[in-house]
Amino acid sequence: MNELFMLRALAAGLGLALIAAPLGCFVVWRRMAYFGETVSQTGLIGVALGIGLSINPTLSVLAVTVGVSMLLLLLGRQTKVPVDSVLGVLAHTALAAGVIATAQVSSTRNDLLMSILFGDVFSVTVADLRWIFIGGAFALGALLWLWRPLLAICVHEDMAAAEGVNVAQTNAAFILVLAFVVAVSLKIVGALVTIAFLIIPAAAARPFSETPEQMAFFATIFALLSAAIGLLISYSADVPGGPAIVMVLASIFAVSMAATLWRAPA
Repeated sequence: MNELFMLRALAAGLGLALIAAPLGCFVVWRRMAYFGETVSQTGLIGVALGIGLSINPTLSVLAVTVGVSMLLLLLGRQTKVPVDSVLGVLAHTALAAGVIATAQVSSTRNDLLMSILFGDVFSVTVADLRWIFIGGAFALGALLWLWRPLLAICVHEDMAAAEGVNVAQTNAAFILVLAFVVAVSLKIVGALVTIAFLIIPAAAARPFSETPEQMAFFATIFALLSAAIGLLISYSADVPGGPAIVMVLASIFAVSMAATLWRAPA
């Protein structure tokens, strides 16, 4: 029995690493960390809705994250209020609303809230694994399809548009993929550390990479190693799985930064 839940947890962690790491490169390149954090925190509302309406929480989280992502794209078009301020308002509002909603729908709200915030990788089910691997395959396929136009937008959005890239369509498709990955990863690493799983592998890989493809490759390797080592530490030391994975990622990032400083000219 122990071997089964460990194998499911490991499969979930490795599957998410394969999906999140290359996607996280674009989050880093496009400086969308705050955007990802806002979307992930709205997942609390999605979980509460799923429980309250007795539907699959992954479906309700996906619906909420996609809806919020589209709203953020719309709000990003206005110029009166800075985008980072809009994101800050929505992130904290979503977190507060999610906590209140969770308290209303669950009699064991403290345990549920901790699970949503920090993940519960060892409770991953076979159905969760289907979401990760089947949905993840579609997400990776979409990312491969979007790879060239997204790179062009990262380099220079106006130039990409002049070269025939449909910027609005490409951005919307990328946001949908990001929202899906956030919805799936809530089960594993939780709302508050989901964005770290997207950002840290890419940030750690950047100093060692000379091309976008190299950065995606190294980010994936770092994410896979962190998932495996973090789960081993979590199981042996009896600490939460999601935060353990993120702490391993942070250690890899620290080594990456130390190597960068060591190689920097005096």
